[in-house]
Amino acid sequence: MASTKDDQKPKPGDLIEIFRGTYQHWAIYVGKGYVIHLAPPSEYAQAGAYSSMSVLCDKAIVKKEELYEVVGNHEYRINNLLDEEYEPQPVREILKDAHRLLGEHSYCVFSGNCEHFVTELRYGKAQSRQVRKAVEVGVVATVAAAVIVGLLRLIFSSKDNQKRKQ
Repeated sequence: MASTKDDQKPKPGDLIEIFRGTYQHWAIYVGKGYVIHLAPPSEYAQAGAYSSMSVLCDKAIVKKEELYEVVGNHEYRINNLLDEEYEPQPVREILKDAHRLLGEHSYCVFSGNCEHFVTELRYGKAQSRQVRKAVEVGVVATVAAAVIVGLLRLIFSSKDNQKRKQ
C-alpha cells in the first residue's frame, strides 16, 4: 500500500514526488484524490519501478489518475521544491492549465520529463533536479576521467624518459 513520507494531505496544486527505486516520478495534485502527470501511453498506473518505460520512453501522455493508483506500493511526499525560489502560480491557473493539457503527447528525458511538466505548471518554469544531478555527475565523471588519463600519461611518459636515459 502507498504511504506518504510525512503524513500530510496534499492540496490542489501541490507537487507529488513518488519514489520508484532508482528515480522519482512526479505528478501534480488536482484535488479529490486525483493527480495529473506524464506517463507513457501504454503504461498502467501502478507500473511504478517495474516499468523502465517511465524513464526511457520517448513519448508520454498527460493523464489524470487517482493518486493511490499512480503511487502503487511506493512512498511519496508533497514536495513543492521551488517555492522558496519562485512564486507559485495561482492554484486556479495551475488546475486550468493541467486539465487543458490532458491527452497531450510529449516527452524528452532532458527537457520535458514528468518533473519539468509539474514545475512548469506550478511555477511557470520547467526544471528537473534529476536531470541537473545527472548532468553534474556526468561532468564530474568526465573531469575525473580526464585527470586520471592525464596522470597516467605523466607516469608512463616519465617511465619512458627514465628508460631512455639509461
